[in-house]
Amino acid sequence: MGRTLRTLRVVQLSMLGSILLYAVVGELAGPGARAVNPSLSYIFTTMGIALVGIIFVVRRTLVLRSAETLASNPDDSLTLNHWKTGYVVTYALCEALAVFGIVLRFMGFNFQQSLPFYVGGLVLLLFFAPRKPTAV
Repeated sequence: MGRTLRTLRVVQLSMLGSILLYAVVGELAGPGARAVNPSLSYIFTTMGIALVGIIFVVRRTLVLRSAETLASNPDDSLTLNHWKTGYVVTYALCEALAVFGIVLRFMGFNFQQSLPFYVGGLVLLLFFAPRKPTAV
């Protein structure tokens, strides 16, 4: 359990760093802000909201259910793998939210329009930090 927890923390920290890198790369290498179709912003916002919903569903179905079992039986390797997979999928979805920000930036949106996606990904990654399952 300790090794898996450490691995998940490393994955989380590296993904946090990559989101910061997205913001920097988007600002330095992205094109200047130009006139873009505002409906694209609505599409990406809707997809982002749906993605956040999916994150919570994955968390509830994989992480929380597995954590209940692991609290009483920490040696169950199959449940530990489900728990770990749930965290990795959650982190990948949080990362995808931040990727929406850099995609918007390269499409010509300005930094302020991309910022909510970067911040959303960062906050969700921090909020879903891996915790050792405990009995309730």
